[in-house]
Amino acid sequence: MQLDKINKTNDIKKLTIPEKEQLATEIRDYLLEIVSKNGGHLASNLGVVELTIALESVFDVNKDKIIWDVGHQCYVHKLLTGRKEALKTLRTFKGISGFPKVEESLTDAFNTGHSSTSISAAMGMACARDIHHKDNHVIAVIGDGALTGGMAMEALNHAGTAGTNIIVILNDNEMSISKNIGGMNQLLTKLRIRKNYTESNKAGRNLVGHIPLVGNYMVRFVSRMKSSIKQLILPGMYFEEIGFRYLGPVDGHNIKDLEDLLSKAKDLEGPTLIHVITKKGKGYKFAEENPDQFHGVSKFDINTGIPTKFKSSDYSKVFGEKLVSLAKHHKKIVAITAAMKDGTGLTEFSEKYPERFFDVGIAEQHALTFAAGLASSGMVPFVSIYSSFYQRAYDQVIHDICLQNLHVIMCVDRAGIVGNDGATHQGMFDLSFFRIVPNLVIMAPRDFEELRKMMEFAIVYNGPIMIRYPRGGETKIDAKSSPIELGKADIVQKGDDLTIIALGNTVAKGCQLSEKLKIDGISSEIINCRFLKPLDEKTILKSIRKTKKFIVMEDGTIVGGLCSAVKELMLKYHLCEAQAEFFAYPDQFIEHGSVSDLEKKYGQDVNSIYHKVKKNLFQ
Repeated sequence: MQLDKINKTNDIKKLTIPEKEQLATEIRDYLLEIVSKNGGHLASNLGVVELTIALESVFDVNKDKIIWDVGHQCYVHKLLTGRKEALKTLRTFKGISGFPKVEESLTDAFNTGHSSTSISAAMGMACARDIHHKDNHVIAVIGDGALTGGMAMEALNHAGTAGTNIIVILNDNEMSISKNIGGMNQLLTKLRIRKNYTESNKAGRNLVGHIPLVGNYMVRFVSRMKSSIKQLILPGMYFEEIGFRYLGPVDGHNIKDLEDLLSKAKDLEGPTLIHVITKKGKGYKFAEENPDQFHGVSKFDINTGIPTKFKSSDYSKVFGEKLVSLAKHHKKIVAITAAMKDGTGLTEFSEKYPERFFDVGIAEQHALTFAAGLASSGMVPFVSIYSSFYQRAYDQVIHDICLQNLHVIMCVDRAGIVGNDGATHQGMFDLSFFRIVPNLVIMAPRDFEELRKMMEFAIVYNGPIMIRYPRGGETKIDAKSSPIELGKADIVQKGDDLTIIALGNTVAKGCQLSEKLKIDGISSEIINCRFLKPLDEKTILKSIRKTKKFIVMEDGTIVGGLCSAVKELMLKYHLCEAQAEFFAYPDQFIEHGSVSDLEKKYGQDVNSIYHKVKKNLFQ
């Protein structure tokens, strides 16, 4: 077993190429065993096994910096850097993260979790290296999907003009390169990496340029011809034009070829881009055939590829189904997502209304301004993006949508705690940073039915409006829900002793808390805010004046959201004599773990809330 020889950083350097090829097979089996039990990102990790082995064979990860874009493909890297056993705790509470974390290991050069950031970070590290006169290598590994992000293009532009030594590895797992073009590229690559290529090319231009009368003309003519030919046969011409030396494409599953090219790239001056062709899900039939389904997976049976836990209906699915239904009667409805069609529940919509569906790729900023353009031209865009990714388009929401008061319906999926993906993916901040934006209405449904009603309301409302909902399923609430009215809360239950002010999925938690308090003779009034903005001040104040005691519950950070809004309300109306407790997550980044584990740790589960309420408000 070659895997037994990998126990610490740089152990991989001791193996021969045949041993590394055997190791690649063993790593895939090891990853399958772990991810099938823990869940995680499978297809992307299976696709970079050989690439990771080659990278860590050629470079010294104790000194050189490798930045993994998005970072969900870092499992092999973690295994090769002394975390083989720890990988068994992948994505579990207090176990290792599914993304690079500098707190785990110094070989994790940079914390990643969102797309298109690697080249920018690598450029910063490379420039710092130059300032400090160090000689380490800096490598950014970025996928073809992540390269659609505007930030990646900005960084490429900077790197090409700055001229500093940096290696960008384009992990291309979708493009098909024919043998002829691939062979020509390999030939041109060999020419480029010869040390005397640049010098001889320059010498040739100088020699021809000195020919009387026609010299300069000949240089320009040959240069134009060369450029035209390269444009026809060389897919990397774009990178050459912006200042990169382009190498490849190279088979991303051939360790020897990868190591040879990486070794030669180490000696090159200036920015270099290596084009690597890989296959998502490599080595596991089900992932190869359905890479999207095996991008992020829950527990599954290795032999069949079928999830071992049945997935019931969730908010994303309900959203998608309702949007299809609405679009049938509202011809101006369009749907927009940023490379998350399946995750946001828009697959059916894309199939039934392809002319009204737009997947803009990993480009959240573009998605929102694109939606603004559609809205300004009479369409009704629904933009479905995860909460943590809306952070990337904050300026566009403010400047392009809300400032112009455009009718864009922003659907914030996976809001609140999402669990095992950790700090980069928890939807902690949307309530806080969106609440301060003028003209924006913010809603959160208590259950599936209220989500459907809010979508209907959002179509009628003529202005910027946001609906945020959590990952996963609902907790049913028996009480009937009243019609949706702008800025109007819904009283789920009347009571006299305690006011429970809740928003979104915490309404169900408030109902559970009320049942526990009822056993103690405490009567609770439950207010489903529905709207964070505009907040129903009248209903909240009336209830608090009656009970004199209240709690606020929200699935977000304690700073800036519903808790802050109610505190501001108390100060505004001088109701500071009322006893209160506020339940939200602390002002910090929340680590990975199951939702239930995180709720218990931070005192957000029903039992923890119950004991705190009893102790502080009813003793």
